[in-house]
Amino acid sequence: MSKQLPPFHLAIPVDDLEAAREFYGTVLGFSQGRSDARWIDWNFMGHQVVTHQVGDGPSDTPRDAVAGTNAVDGHQVPVPHFGLVLPVEEFHALADRLRAAGVQFVIEPYVRFKGEPGEQWTMFLLDPAGNALEFKAFADMDQLFAT
Repeated sequence: MSKQLPPFHLAIPVDDLEAAREFYGTVLGFSQGRSDARWIDWNFMGHQVVTHQVGDGPSDTPRDAVAGTNAVDGHQVPVPHFGLVLPVEEFHALADRLRAAGVQFVIEPYVRFKGEPGEQWTMFLLDPAGNALEFKAFADMDQLFAT
């Protein structure tokens, strides 16, 4: 019998709850769970991500600001970030949906470690509040933790 992974819970700050609703609900296609005037639960493919409004609304902080970056494969990867590992077909469908919605990528979809253990597709983007997300896909999920 296989062990089911426990869902994670992650709360992130946003400055515009309606922009978060549009991005997480419409653009990414995640279903909304409970909500209140200042937060929304999202079903992040079985995980619970909560967008919490901080402040009194949209701020003057540039939405492309990230806490920091780390050089990986010639790209500046935003840190911190979170996301999902998807099947390859779902990864490409999401990339197409993001492009159609006019989302700007921090790092365009590309293949890392081509021909090596852990070969994977990856892409980075920011939500409307500047939270960095990474989505990736492995042709062979058994390679998720390959070294």
